[in-house]
Amino acid sequence: MVVNFARTSASTELLKQVFQGINAQSCPKLFNFHMHTVYSDGRLSPDILMEQAITIGLKGLAITDHHSVCGYQVAQKWLEDWQWNHADSSIPYLWSGVEINAKLLDAEVHILAYGFEIKNSCIKPYLQGLATTGKEYQAINVIAAIHDAGGLAVLAHPARYRRSHFDLIPKAAEYGIDGVEAFYAYKNPNPWKPCKVQTAEVKMLAEEYGLFSTCGTDTHGLNLLQRL
Repeated sequence: MVVNFARTSASTELLKQVFQGINAQSCPKLFNFHMHTVYSDGRLSPDILMEQAITIGLKGLAITDHHSVCGYQVAQKWLEDWQWNHADSSIPYLWSGVEINAKLLDAEVHILAYGFEIKNSCIKPYLQGLATTGKEYQAINVIAAIHDAGGLAVLAHPARYRRSHFDLIPKAAEYGIDGVEAFYAYKNPNPWKPCKVQTAEVKMLAEEYGLFSTCGTDTHGLNLLQRL
């Protein structure tokens, strides 16, 4: 367990460094921190997803299936095997990830967890394939659980909820969230690019509250360069 925690800490510190440099050009061809596989509501199998990530030339990514790390585990094993057979090739860094439903200001939001130890008991309630209820469903407790498991917590697509991001982000910051998904393509354009207005507003709030700004395609379809 000590070894696992040490690895998680190093992974999380590296992720913090990456988040500090994320900008509007980072996604979808350099970094991508939001995608789904067949292990939740996505259409990509983990092996095909990783093949695409390598072909695209991603430097780092996280698979964020809903309440599951099964896709991440399969992808991690595939990546280890691929690296063994391509020793001279560069490979993307794959962080652990999951997307968690939570209640924030009486609205349901999604919180992305990254770089956590998947066997940590604090995160296990959120990896059972279903949303939690009661105290475990409260955003303040979701964020605490992610931190206790050695990870970082990010508010996904802040401008997609029934409560304004101008309300949600300050409250999430009060609860200790680490970042917000600032670069997000709300209108699903092709080619993918973050929406200017929402990005500017979310970035402004991130800067005001000292949060990381992250990016992700939120891929549910068959192409990592698009959402659907």
